[in-house]
Amino acid sequence: MRLLLAVATPLSDGLATDATRHGHDVVAVLASGVEVLAVIARAPAIDVAIVAANPVFLTQQVLAECDARGIRLIAVIQGDADRRFASSLGLYEFVDATADWQHYESALGGAAPPVGPARPAGRGEVVTVWGPVGAPGRTTIAIGIAAELALAGFSVALGDVDTHGASIAPALGILDESPGFAAACRLAGADALTLSELERIGHLYRVGPRQIWVLTGLGRPNRWPELSGERVTSAISVCRDWVDFTVLDTASSLENDEEISSDLFAPRRNAAALAALAEADHVVAVGAADPVGLSRFLRFHADLLEAISTDAVTTVMNKVRSSAIGVNPAAQVTQTLARFGGIPSPVIVPHDQNGVDSAVLSGETLVTAAPKSPARLAIQRLVLERILAGREVPVPTRRSRARARPVLRASN
Repeated sequence: MRLLLAVATPLSDGLATDATRHGHDVVAVLASGVEVLAVIARAPAIDVAIVAANPVFLTQQVLAECDARGIRLIAVIQGDADRRFASSLGLYEFVDATADWQHYESALGGAAPPVGPARPAGRGEVVTVWGPVGAPGRTTIAIGIAAELALAGFSVALGDVDTHGASIAPALGILDESPGFAAACRLAGADALTLSELERIGHLYRVGPRQIWVLTGLGRPNRWPELSGERVTSAISVCRDWVDFTVLDTASSLENDEEISSDLFAPRRNAAALAALAEADHVVAVGAADPVGLSRFLRFHADLLEAISTDAVTTVMNKVRSSAIGVNPAAQVTQTLARFGGIPSPVIVPHDQNGVDSAVLSGETLVTAAPKSPARLAIQRLVLERILAGREVPVPTRRSRARARPVLRASN
């Protein structure tokens, strides 16, 4: 089959290599929509044009010229914005930019390819991040975990389930006011939440060479009744079929005060956090490494253990610094948790105010804003050594490299 490729590098290099290896004839690899029109005019022997779904490459003129010459046009999308743009031009054949060549091959054969990379066998896992009151850094840790999982080669969704003070959107510089996770819950409550709906309401956020889906939280805390326990549970279930890992940032409170009221069916403000913890495959409990933060964590840790249904609990002590704890702060924090809470082997995240401030100021993750930050490196070890312990971890490589992908083995 004779193909014309009009996508940006380095994706174009990888596509050209894959197409040639599968027996296709790549007529041209182009860098702009103007070139597409010129090549179509002088090289009529083209069967399919694979074009990036953005105004640089895909225009009404390109679409009209392909229709006039009987050339099939397949759009390469990088998120819902690209999908909407292609649809606005009347084009509905899509392939996700991160998909393997088999998805392009399926589209070339006339089948409707699944959008996005192929899901592995089995359902996705849920990582719920919790911490007591007092801003121990739950959101920073949740964002860091999602970013590191994405860099390890997994598809990831980051959901804000905090009904008291949602903060993922401002931390990542996402200005859209529509609460994505609440929308997912409403659809789940109506039994209408699908994978395509999740992509419609989610934000595709770039982390270096990878991307994560972000389901933003409530813009106003008084909308908390939208996140009922049943809806949250249903939304999480659909997310398991959507991505490899769903990372959830929750509120601190785990109280069930509504149970003492006479109305057993009254909405519960903390139901979202309790449901997210009950559904978790991995729970990351975050505490602040100072005298007040340690005391709060030890008091509320028992409530956490009653709310979860998994033994995979990782304790993270955040903002570890000698100025608040004294000499050898990591050892002192570890000894305190073991002595007063029976909590072994916490993950120690050093205090790096400059790195975190840089990330928040730029609306980025630590991975991109401060890749050598000691806090970022500690979160990376947390992901590899606790969440991904013992499994093969694919290392993302440039698509232009025509060789097998190497793997890292996370330590047990």
